[in-house]
Amino acid sequence: MAKKKKYYVVWDGREPGIYQTHGYDRAKFKGFETEAEAREAFLSPYNDYVGEKTEKPVMTQAQIQKFGMPEMDSIAVDAACSGNPGVMEYRGVYTKTGEEIFRQGPFPEGTNNVGEFLALVHGLALLKQKNSELPVYSDSSTAIGWVKAKKHRSKLEPTENNKIIFDLLQRAEKWLAENNFSNKILKWETEAWGEIPADFGRK
Repeated sequence: MAKKKKYYVVWDGREPGIYQTHGYDRAKFKGFETEAEAREAFLSPYNDYVGEKTEKPVMTQAQIQKFGMPEMDSIAVDAACSGNPGVMEYRGVYTKTGEEIFRQGPFPEGTNNVGEFLALVHGLALLKQKNSELPVYSDSSTAIGWVKAKKHRSKLEPTENNKIIFDLLQRAEKWLAENNFSNKILKWETEAWGEIPADFGRK
């Protein structure tokens, strides 16, 4: 009897994605019987499928009164960085479903704050391009402040390795200087709502 093929989701590896084989000894992966199951898993945090799951916090009445509930018809953005500086990437998802809308990186010698800022500007620019009024959530007060100031305040030093990051920062600041937008920028209240849907699940 022929062995049934499995679909392997690789969250961390040389080439994250969905495969029918694997060969990276430090990769984060898990096998699934169907491609549909694999696709659903790939759009979810690694810890939801391997290791301990992070329980979503139960909101108290006080938190509900203080924070309310998130607007699910929105996009959420987040960044991940291994080290400070370190390898950085960022992405945006549709808040209600977790469907990934954009993803950039990984880039060497970045910081989490820089990634959060770039993700927020990327999300705003994409929504304007699509003539969408959806709000944008970020869990970074720093990034939200930089966007409102239309300028990043990072102390990251430019090097030959992170040149692409500084090119992206320059483009982001130029876009903010030249464009108006009506989309609400909202703070994701992690304490009450759990991790932002765009979280990379690597904490």
